[in-house]
This record gives sequence, structure tokens and C-alpha cells, in this order.
Amino acid sequence: MSFLNVTLQLLNGFVQNAIVFGVTLLFAIPLGLLIAKGSMSKIAPIKAITRTFVWIIRGTPLMLQIFVVFYVPPLMARMFGVPFFGFDRAFKAMLAACIAFVINYAAYFSEIYRSGIESIPRGQYEAGAVLGMTKSQIFFKVVLMQVIKRILPPMSNEIITLVKDTSLARVISIPEILKIAENYSLEGLIWPLFYTGAFFLLFSGGLTLLFNFIEKKLSYYKI
Repeated sequence: MSFLNVTLQLLNGFVQNAIVFGVTLLFAIPLGLLIAKGSMSKIAPIKAITRTFVWIIRGTPLMLQIFVVFYVPPLMARMFGVPFFGFDRAFKAMLAACIAFVINYAAYFSEIYRSGIESIPRGQYEAGAVLGMTKSQIFFKVVLMQVIKRILPPMSNEIITLVKDTSLARVISIPEILKIAENYSLEGLIWPLFYTGAFFLLFSGGLTLLFNFIEKKLSYYKI
């Protein structure tokens, strides 16, 4: 097996990782903000339910959550005699992985959002209200940039962790890069397993440079 052929096969596998990564960010970032709002709600039942949900998601392994999302809905549908989706297994596996990742990372992002929003002094809200600004104007014109600057380091850390966590999709047989490398190892070819590290390092390195650039752009705004 030539180096070029292995590289192309691993690259095809890494596309699966990139899909999980992209879908997770697309949905987890806004969903996390919604969950954060629930965690800070003044309505006690909403606050309790949201915080319990976050506690459960953060306290259980992502791998277990992937298994639950993939296996439980079909079992429940079969139990109640409800027809389940007619998609092929590959699509179901990718859908389950994306849902599990979105839920997991939305919970983590929500805590980052909450800590960032709650770190803003209450006086800034009051000052905005005195000036006649609405709650939306205060949030978007006064609070938002301060929150973004404060949450950028932990958010960037979580996003880089997400790059590596996408390899967990292999547990439900998604042909991501480590799954393909493992198939080579079963055939007696070990080096592709180590070679996968280069793909993750390059992707993570690119994200690190991007976040460093964003931090420098925001450095004019001192807190």
C-alpha cells in the first residue's frame, strides 16, 4: 500500500471528522446560548431543569451519549411499534453522532456563556438602563463585546478539544480517520495510526492561529 494511497484514504476519513466538527459548531454555539439563558432564568422550574440537564451531560461520557442517541431511539420505536427512519445505517450513524456531539458541546458552551455573562458588573446594566437603553441594546452594545473577549480563551480550548473528540464517532462505525487507520493496523500496517496525528495537529494548529488572530484583534478592548 503506497504512502499516497494511504494518505488519500485517511483524508477521506478526516472529511467525516470535519463534518461532525462543522455540524457541531453550527448548532451547538447557538443552542448553548439558549441553554445558558435557561440556566440564568428567574423562573425556578426552567432554571432547575436546565441546570440538571447540563449536569447530566457534563457528568457522563460523550461516548455513552453517542451510544444512547444511536441505539435508544430505534429500540424505543420498535418497542412501541412505531416505524423508524428508512435511511441507511451510515446516515443514521452520522446523524446520531452529530446529535450527540451538539448536545454535549452545547452543554459545555452554555456554562462558558453563563460565566462570561455573569462576570459583567451589574452596574453596567443599570447604567445602560439609566441612559434609556433597552435590555437588547444594553446586551448588544455594552455587554456583548466584553463577554466575547472573556469567553474566547475557554471557547477556543473547547473547540480545539472538539477536533480530537470527533474521533469518538468511530464507536458507531463511522469511517472517520482513526477507524480507517485501525483497519490498516488489522492488516499489519501500523504506521497509519501514528500518521493520523499529523491531520489532527494541522487542523488544531490552524484553529490555534485563527483564535490567536481573533484575540489580537480584540486586544484593543481592555477589560
